[in-house]
Amino acid sequence: MDHKMRRGKQQLSNEKCNEILDRNTSGVLSLLGLDGYPYGVPLSYVHNNGRIIFHGALTGHKIEAIRHCDKASFCVIDQDEVVPEKFTTRYRSVIAFGKVRLLDDPVEIVAKARILTQKYSPGFMDKADATIQSAKGRMSVFELDIERLTGKSSLQ
Repeated sequence: MDHKMRRGKQQLSNEKCNEILDRNTSGVLSLLGLDGYPYGVPLSYVHNNGRIIFHGALTGHKIEAIRHCDKASFCVIDQDEVVPEKFTTRYRSVIAFGKVRLLDDPVEIVAKARILTQKYSPGFMDKADATIQSAKGRMSVFELDIERLTGKSSLQ
């Protein structure tokens, strides 16, 4: 799984990759679907302690694909600016590779759901616990354990 970047001067450090994951709110999770086709799904996430935390429904394409094959990648685009007069793009992105795990411990599920809530609804933590408790039976919480992280940016 360790591929050397063809344009090494454009490779971002792990520190920069982590900063990008920390500051963004959405990315694309890529999985192997049951039918053998790739499945990329955009989702909201939290980067926390070397993991990508996200949630979803109890059924559907995403959870079926994860149960079929836990290997995944997660891509975040931090910059995408077209420069028409130079026929180029200024870009910056990160891809995390690892295995996804469906959380099953109720205490862990609540803790990770609170981490998600803190990122997306920081001013509403007083209401978070009741919302999380009412949604517990209707949602799944997942973690992608990052095994490899790579990032790239344009030279301009």
